[in-house]
Amino acid sequence: MQRDHATVLPLPRLAVGHVSLDPSHLELAAGPVELSVSSDVYERVATCNEFVLSCLRSGRPVYGATTGFGPLVIFDGRNEASDQCDNVLSHLSAGQGPDIPTAVVRAAMMVRLWSLCQGHSGVSQAVVSSLTAALRTTLTPAVPRLGSLGASGDLVPLSYVAQALRGRGHAYVDGERMPAEIALRRAGLSPLVLSGRDALALVNGTSLTAAAAGLAVASLNRSLRGSVMLSALLTDLLGSVPSFLAPPLLDAFGHSGAVKVAGALRSRLKGTVPVDSRALQEPYSIRCTPQLVGAAASAVRYAEGVVRDDLNGVSDNPLFFPEQDLVAHGGNFFGQPVAFASDLLSLTAVQLGNLAERQLDLLIDPHRNGGLPPMLAVTPGRDHAVQGVQLAATAIVADMRRSATPASIQSLPTNWHNQDVIPFGTQAALAALDQAHSLRLLHGSLAVALRQAAHVGVRLPTAPACIDLLDSLMAEIPPIEPDRPLDAEVRRAADVLDAAAAKAEIL
Repeated sequence: MQRDHATVLPLPRLAVGHVSLDPSHLELAAGPVELSVSSDVYERVATCNEFVLSCLRSGRPVYGATTGFGPLVIFDGRNEASDQCDNVLSHLSAGQGPDIPTAVVRAAMMVRLWSLCQGHSGVSQAVVSSLTAALRTTLTPAVPRLGSLGASGDLVPLSYVAQALRGRGHAYVDGERMPAEIALRRAGLSPLVLSGRDALALVNGTSLTAAAAGLAVASLNRSLRGSVMLSALLTDLLGSVPSFLAPPLLDAFGHSGAVKVAGALRSRLKGTVPVDSRALQEPYSIRCTPQLVGAAASAVRYAEGVVRDDLNGVSDNPLFFPEQDLVAHGGNFFGQPVAFASDLLSLTAVQLGNLAERQLDLLIDPHRNGGLPPMLAVTPGRDHAVQGVQLAATAIVADMRRSATPASIQSLPTNWHNQDVIPFGTQAALAALDQAHSLRLLHGSLAVALRQAAHVGVRLPTAPACIDLLDSLMAEIPPIEPDRPLDAEVRRAADVLDAAAAKAEIL
């Protein structure tokens, strides 16, 4: 049957090697994406590859190509390059645990492609072509979560990526898990044939760590804006006096993040009409939002800079510089920068989650919510409205707190003490992404409660920006009367907030 090409939407497109990779770009890889590689980038890759091959022909020692791996570097490697490639991938295919979400794996493939195309890794052009072709489809290698230390790159998880591109192991196509050989055929792809040091270059970098941290940054950027929007709507619905946002007050505080958040809150609350019945000073979950969210914004900005450096750096070992006739053996694969940054992202997400949960608690408490009914129920006792939502939110916060133990300091010597200090950046980055997803659910929970507060209260928001957000929530979330399951609606509210935050010109 002939396809109607007029109905096919163009793929998102990025020029590899000519655009600085940004955390927001990584979300494009969740679906098929066109990553164009220009002839000059291919030439750069080919020049480096030829330099590596010339080194090997001359008998020059090159880690992982002429030697064993890790502490076994003191021994010779396999004689044939293809055999050496098989060997590195085979012994690393030892991961455990559930599969990493496909969007994260595909983002890691994008990051790895960006790194290899800088022309310091010595891969063949076939590797570049294979990654770009795979990302143009829905094919995603099945990669277990546990295995990487983030200390010699993401060796174990990236070995599953390389194996799947060869037709070994398992992969997903259109969300269905199957043997990789079948997945390649279904996606219309040919198995990758490795040569030279292709295999080690594919696995010997921190691309999964950088990808997970980058996705966490992208999500938290939206959540920061969402936190401002929800806090403003809460303030408006309660009729609070926004004197806690006075510019001289925040200027005296001296922290730029708090000043920016206060400015964003003032903008969102422009036109609000306060009530006379609120106390002189609001609870901290309202009054201290500029200071809390401002600190969170500053933390995310710092982490984003670290992650962006990693996304656009080269984290292999060794690196090759043909113009200097240099083979540089070192430790760029040691993922400490992103490990620290990821732990900071986790802590930031948890504190934003604490704020959202306390704001939800404020809304359901008739002693503090300006006379709204308990649990925001139309008929308390007969109905329970957001009571279950709050219970789940409390569980989410507890889970976030338990999971916030820093990974970046959990060093354990391993690998015959070759890797005697470890950053565990991959675990830190995946944890940060988990925290970002949990924060979305807390914000969705608060959004459902705010929508219900407008239904049971006598006051509607008066600031135009707050009215717009409430209208968007009301369009998707019906009033809770009578009780009904709200699990899906919490997730839907999170989506509504994400969409609104993506369009909001704040922070």
